[in-house]
Amino acid sequence: MSQPPDETLFSKAGLETAPAGPLADRLRPKNLDDVIGQDHLLKEGGPLARMVQVKRLASLILWGPPGTGKTSIARLLADATGLHFAPLSAVFSGVADLRKAFEEARRRRAAGQATLLFVDEIHRFNRAQQDGFLPYVEDGTVVLVGATTENPSFALNSALLSRASVIVLHRLDDAALEALLGRAEAEEDRPLPLTAEARAAMRAMADGDGRYLLNMAEQIFTLHDGGSLDPAGLADLLQKRAPLYDKSQDEHYNLISALHKSMRGSDCDAALYWLARMLVGGEDPLYIARRIVRFAAEDVGMADPNALLQALAAKDMYDFLGSPEGELGLVQAVIYLATAPKSNAAYKAESAAKRAAREHGSLMPPMHILNAPTKMMKSLGYSDGYAYDHDAADGFSGQDYFPEGMERQRFYRPVERGFERDIIKRLEYWHKLRQRRVAENDSDS
Repeated sequence: MSQPPDETLFSKAGLETAPAGPLADRLRPKNLDDVIGQDHLLKEGGPLARMVQVKRLASLILWGPPGTGKTSIARLLADATGLHFAPLSAVFSGVADLRKAFEEARRRRAAGQATLLFVDEIHRFNRAQQDGFLPYVEDGTVVLVGATTENPSFALNSALLSRASVIVLHRLDDAALEALLGRAEAEEDRPLPLTAEARAAMRAMADGDGRYLLNMAEQIFTLHDGGSLDPAGLADLLQKRAPLYDKSQDEHYNLISALHKSMRGSDCDAALYWLARMLVGGEDPLYIARRIVRFAAEDVGMADPNALLQALAAKDMYDFLGSPEGELGLVQAVIYLATAPKSNAAYKAESAAKRAAREHGSLMPPMHILNAPTKMMKSLGYSDGYAYDHDAADGFSGQDYFPEGMERQRFYRPVERGFERDIIKRLEYWHKLRQRRVAENDSDS
């Protein structure tokens, strides 16, 4: 028996209307002008604004942190350009789902309706699945819009990237997050019960993620009906969010790069901040220690030879003590390295020497510096004419140790910083002494 037309499941359950959806869903922007925090893309002159203006949408990869509006923008682009919006998630979809989506898009195209195929987390498709998009993108069956939090350069294959424009979305800044809170209060028709300090703390907890901010706001509206919460009360009410950090994703490389470059730039405090961000985010301290050791040799080098010892000592301390006590060794090493004089002369010398080795092939060492452990090797001239430096005047023979047929080259060029100032003096001394020995040998001959 059919139910009366004015009776619904909700009215039968004693409810006047359907329960309201999640706050974040209710506040999804209704048009592109409502999108917050992506003005560089959507305002006049922005790349997406120009596409909408001419009603011609190219295939796109929307790359940005969580909660920045990738899904909403894709849906609104479809609306603004008259395309059918067909969403898929790479997490829950397989080959069969893709074939079905392409077939439906082909039918719509035959009927005069173009399709925007939106693929959330497109980086989760493997290379073969990504290749499957190519013919349908090329022949115009679909306009592909993929969303990813991963760097497309590494997560997507080059063939797909050559057919789609990468659009970078920004994490929401403080002003954008505050605007979202204002919309949440307007939707709920009441202010959030927060002090100004708690409100600022809440925005900081969101870490640029608009969806997470709105979910926190919904929790406060639902769970708290008393006076204004201060930051401590807010922390008690909400589970504190871990900083955005995934050891298998871009943030892993972004933060270690930030640490390295802060130390290179001799900004001790910034380096300590990025070190702390990684440790708080759960990074393996030994991974950090390995980068610190590398930095000591690459960016400090012989300007302060103790830098490498400090870095290795930090690694040994962490090996010995573990977390959290051993992390202090990493802190000390970062401080030492950030404040040390800098030189990449050893690093550049390595590159130059390797380049010369590749260019000159397998040249043999000169015969006079080859050992002659057998009579046959002696008869062939091995070790013939070798001068033992300790027996020479000044402990220096001045012999040429480069291969025959290769001119003497200078790979190591120290800088006028730190201990390398002394090394420059040493090298100049040996250079002058070598010239003198060469002149003496020429006069003898």
